[in-house]
Amino acid sequence: MLAIDRQRQILKLLHGNGSLRTAETATDLGVTDETIRKDFEILEKRGELIRTHGGASRPERTREELPFTERQAIHREEKQAIARLAASRIKANETIFLDASSTVLTLTGFLPDFPLTILTNALNVFTALADRPNIDLICLGGTFDAKSRSFVGLSAENSLKRYNIHRMFFSGNGIHLERGISESNPLQAAFKERVIASAEDVVFLADHSKLSQKSAFFFAEVSDLSCLITDRVDNEFARELEGQGVEVLHGI
Repeated sequence: MLAIDRQRQILKLLHGNGSLRTAETATDLGVTDETIRKDFEILEKRGELIRTHGGASRPERTREELPFTERQAIHREEKQAIARLAASRIKANETIFLDASSTVLTLTGFLPDFPLTILTNALNVFTALADRPNIDLICLGGTFDAKSRSFVGLSAENSLKRYNIHRMFFSGNGIHLERGISESNPLQAAFKERVIASAEDVVFLADHSKLSQKSAFFFAEVSDLSCLITDRVDNEFARELEGQGVEVLHGI
């Protein structure tokens, strides 16, 4: 297979999956890992993918521009696996914060059937949990941001001072070992930074395509996290996180 044909096939696979692993792609195309790494490098220079730890993902801007309903559909199986692991961390009568990400919205379907207090700035989370009788549901208010379907701003941030948050479940556009956790929306980034400062257990939910990624606004250091929950993770990446005191849970 010519290099140009192989690279077209790589982009086709990437479009269908959202992300690729180097070893799996090499096996699928019948070439060496080194050949695929070189292809990834060429395609990254053309702006058609972003190389990640052990693979490649779609360009960052594509993820950011997708409407919320489309983001919900991407990596659906992975998000469900992440949500199950996250739900197993929750204990009765805790106060939990849930953000406006599509991964965290998936978690609402796996919450344990015991009393909880849920704080959220997300309209979709509020709607999903509105009929749960064993949940005390609190919307933090603020200025409505239509793009993220959430409430942000000074009013939302100030309301956090009233609560002791046992666990915070949130996501973002990427987690990078050196730079930290990032978000494309500056208002969301500022708000999540405030929640992290108020939470005892800070749990980042991210499918594998967000690992080693960077976005426009950094709002937390890796060391600010208590735990990363993902579907799969490179062993070296996991060791680096654990070396900074971050628990890593994964599995599909």
